[in-house]
Amino acid sequence: MSASRFIKCVTVGDGAVGKTCLLISYTSNTFPTDYVPTVFDNFSANVVVNGSTVNLGLWDTAGQEDYNRLRPLSYRGADVFILAFSLISKASYENVSKKWIPELKHYAPGVPIVLVGTKLDLRDDKQFFIDHPGAVPISTAQVWSGCNLVFLYVYGITF
Repeated sequence: MSASRFIKCVTVGDGAVGKTCLLISYTSNTFPTDYVPTVFDNFSANVVVNGSTVNLGLWDTAGQEDYNRLRPLSYRGADVFILAFSLISKASYENVSKKWIPELKHYAPGVPIVLVGTKLDLRDDKQFFIDHPGAVPISTAQVWSGCNLVFLYVYGITF
């Protein structure tokens, strides 16, 4: 097997969209049940790609506005970003183009972005919406209507 390569992957997105849950689920194969806001955290995972070991350094960032000035410090040296939004939060989806892509373009121009919708399991959960009356599911049509600009931008920086 070939020598190991390191890739720095930074997750960004609004607070409470599931960034930490995504990383914990991937790295430890467990699903956290409690929400604890993250300031910064790091995870790692090794994967084998074409016979070579790749060490993924997974950086978890705070999405809350209180950390807008601190968060970009984690962007330096990033090889790729995971930009997460919640499929049950229209605001988090709207912030993809209003907040996150402009921030990433400013602090890390040219770095590839992978757009990830989270909480798909809750989109059709009637009890969740009874318990959380302010939550609004995002329909497939809503996602696709706004994705053209996002994907054109992502496509433009990766190819």
